[in-house]
Amino acid sequence: MEKIGSMLTIQPVVDAPRGSYRRPMMIIGLLYFTTGALSWLNGPLTVFVKLAFRLDDVGALLVTVVFYVPYFIFALPYALLIKRIGMKRGMAAGLGVMSIGALMFGQFVGAHSYPGVLGSLLAIGTRLSLMQSAYNPYISILGPIDIAARRVACMGICNKTGGILAPYAFGALVMGEVGEFVKRVKGAPTPAVAQALLDAFAARLRWPYLALAALLVVMAVCVARSSLPDIKPSSANAATRSADPARSISSFPHLWLGVACIFMYVGAEVLAGDVIGLYGQSLNLPLDETKHFTSYTIFAMLVGYLVGLSLVPRVISQQRYLVISALLALLLSIAGYASHGYTAIACIATLGFAHAMMWPAIFPLAIKGLGRFTETGAAFLIMGIVGGAVMPKLFAHLKKIYNFQMVYMMITVCCYAYIVYYGLRGHAAGTRASTVKVPFLSHGHIAAIQTKPEEKPCE
Repeated sequence: MEKIGSMLTIQPVVDAPRGSYRRPMMIIGLLYFTTGALSWLNGPLTVFVKLAFRLDDVGALLVTVVFYVPYFIFALPYALLIKRIGMKRGMAAGLGVMSIGALMFGQFVGAHSYPGVLGSLLAIGTRLSLMQSAYNPYISILGPIDIAARRVACMGICNKTGGILAPYAFGALVMGEVGEFVKRVKGAPTPAVAQALLDAFAARLRWPYLALAALLVVMAVCVARSSLPDIKPSSANAATRSADPARSISSFPHLWLGVACIFMYVGAEVLAGDVIGLYGQSLNLPLDETKHFTSYTIFAMLVGYLVGLSLVPRVISQQRYLVISALLALLLSIAGYASHGYTAIACIATLGFAHAMMWPAIFPLAIKGLGRFTETGAAFLIMGIVGGAVMPKLFAHLKKIYNFQMVYMMITVCCYAYIVYYGLRGHAAGTRASTVKVPFLSHGHIAAIQTKPEEKPCE
């Protein structure tokens, strides 16, 4: 333990595993892969339900609303649960109960019940919020938090790999020859024949989701019996003022600004991923092409992770990379508004590259030094994921009144402007009275405190 001046005491990690993090990261990577596959299915799923249930954009985007709202409602109760049962058991529990939602989805989509489908997605989102409340803080404090962006970026690669593969599998199993299907529905001789076609189309998802439910059960058992170490955040992420110890979570303004930053980031990310198909349809692009647009965004994010891993923190700090990423996203959003057709889609898809290192930077910056409040602080950050429900819904309503490209640009520009602020100043709120210099504020800066050993990328 080392004291700097009379203001701040930094506690070293005593419970985090030393040396190689490879085995725990492989297990957590599998969870990120699963989460990515389920989360990024919302884009093609939105297009699917719009066709299968004959919905407008507002009705179809209820998919994103019911999927992300549980993060806001259940993250805090789950944090209390995780404090009691531990992060490892929390991950296993999330997988186990998530299988119930997948089972429900398979049954309701086979019965062509849209309310049932929405209820199933609500259940899946509820269980995902439990998993994310456990594994996001876990991977951040598994090693040195000042370079946590590397580990989170590795997990992001797993997440986006699942996100790339899932929409293509979805397209092959469910959305094959969708343009021809739409023509057959429109040319049906009677409403009864058209409805029969729609029922059969919706039922295509039944068996894939039933198989997914079984797979999630197997994964839950494997995680519960794995060798994942239990980490105590109270000691692994401690940095409290000795002269004025934090008595409540309200003592950390950088956390609350981080919650707003997560809200803005996830809202913008979902707009670029889940709404890009509807964006393409509004540009009158063919349905057989728009069904793959979500994968283009995720592929761009995957490239962004690889670039980020090569640059952070060797060339640039995670905080500065966050600022540059947000500025790039802002420019791409404006370019999307100023262009048309496939050029506009390319701008929206390339936003994935700019988004890649945002979560890996924001989350560690926001929970840094929370100590015994780490689980609760992480829960508030998970609650910020509700931005993924709010922003697409706002877009769907406003595009009825104004030009959809202008609406998209205005929403996302506001999001990126706030992320720039957080990267420049917000992440350091409440710490300016201290003279402590932390490693991520400037590349090459010699840290005043060295509490943990150097970490190799993805280990």
